[in-house]
Amino acid sequence: MRYNANENVSLPLFKNDSMDENQAALKNITHAIQERKGKKITIVDMSALEHSICRYFVICEGTSNTHILAISDFIREHLYETMRIKPFAAEGYQNALWIILDYGEIMVHVFHPESRQYYDLEHLWNDAVLTEIPDLN
Repeated sequence: MRYNANENVSLPLFKNDSMDENQAALKNITHAIQERKGKKITIVDMSALEHSICRYFVICEGTSNTHILAISDFIREHLYETMRIKPFAAEGYQNALWIILDYGEIMVHVFHPESRQYYDLEHLWNDAVLTEIPDLN
């Protein structure tokens, strides 16, 4: 996806952004994952935790490296098209086993199933509020 430098683009989300913007971004991220048939979506709400690195993790998985790339690319495209937000950084595109999209207050993790099980982020952050989003069939 190409971005035009002259377009009105929002910066990624920061702690002083409204909760409505965060909720809108979460909704759009979830929609994008579901559109590309991402599975096992979990939203990790860390907003009540002291010293958390961000407010939210969105964790999901794809079935193959190609699927993980497609999910990640569509999240980026959809957030840009709907909210004019681009990530600070995107890592993991080289091997596509775990791609991270950094939107400031929201970190999106798109995993290969074995990598997700190995790193087990939900367990590491189990003191946060975990919300599982049902898969669309």
